[in-house]
Amino acid sequence: MSVLKTITGRRPKLIGTDLDGTIVANYGFISERTKIAFTAANAAGIHIYFVTGRPIRWMAEIKENFNFGLGICGNGAMLYDFLNEKILEQWLFSVEAQLETVKRLRTVIPPVTFAVEVNQQFHREKKYVPRWDIGADNVGVDQIEEVITAPALKILARCQNSEFSSDEMLVLANKELTGIATVTHSNSTDSLLEISADGVSKGATLAKVASRHGLTADDCVTFGDNPNDFSMLTWSSRSWAMADGHPDLMKYAKFQTDPHQEDGVAKVVERLLELPE
Repeated sequence: MSVLKTITGRRPKLIGTDLDGTIVANYGFISERTKIAFTAANAAGIHIYFVTGRPIRWMAEIKENFNFGLGICGNGAMLYDFLNEKILEQWLFSVEAQLETVKRLRTVIPPVTFAVEVNQQFHREKKYVPRWDIGADNVGVDQIEEVITAPALKILARCQNSEFSSDEMLVLANKELTGIATVTHSNSTDSLLEISADGVSKGATLAKVASRHGLTADDCVTFGDNPNDFSMLTWSSRSWAMADGHPDLMKYAKFQTDPHQEDGVAKVVERLLELPE
């Protein structure tokens, strides 16, 4: 069945979309078709939220491509006005919970190394080798506990030599951190976990901002490609998984669209705009 045949109902009032692997290619490209589709949705009065695991320093390219919308960053930990570069609200990871998280993960995943996003800065252990923020912290510390002194956006936990996959790490971490933190990941091949305050997720924050607009899950659509999107794909009544995304996506999303390289999200948004209000 064509992905487009599944698009029925009324025009949404809010669109929440992941960025990387969903509307942004792995080389940082956003297609013209995607930009045109989202611009048309915004012009139609639809609220646009770019919902991502990214910290705010990585939102500059979104501002370069879109002159509308708000960002939900850090997997739900921050509401961010990227156009005016202003943090609107945060749901941060307490020092106590961060320390307990690190302690428990060192026990169940012995080769783990850590980094932390705090006060708009990136800090890492010397053994933690960053893949994106190279140069952001060239020195590092011996133990991440040395720099856990303030509430954080999120903790990053990495196994350097791929002793565990991200999915394997997620299973172990979820067992240890129930009630302490929210654990997810955004790349199955990277041996990397992203850890936020307990109860903080993309879905929880998107539901919160939707309610402020007087909207429910029935009014919203979402798009995503990885486990950090599961919560918002589950929450919204209409949600689309990327065909080239994580193998478990369809346990959470209602529908599937084409890969991001084939403008899968834009194709759906174009059809959504054809629906009655």
